[in-house]
Amino acid sequence: MIISNERCVQEALYVIKHKATVRETAKAFGVSKSTVHKDVTERLKRVNIKLYCKVKEILNENFSVRHIRGGEATKRKYESIKNQNGNNP
Repeated sequence: MIISNERCVQEALYVIKHKATVRETAKAFGVSKSTVHKDVTERLKRVNIKLYCKVKEILNENFSVRHIRGGEATKRKYESIKNQNGNNP
């Protein structure tokens, strides 16, 4: 399990450095979102509690603004569609 312990620390450092989401971290490490989430919320707590606390703050911040990010993404999607259709409804 040394590999997963090392991975969870590396993922945590990435989250902290980039203020990254679980999805962004998963993409960067080539693993699933579920793996990253388990690594930084369960495994990391046993491996490095100080790092866990820092990551938890960032994940909580990301969680609190995800509805805003989702709304912005939807807005961009429909603006793109509108522009492709020549501004016709």
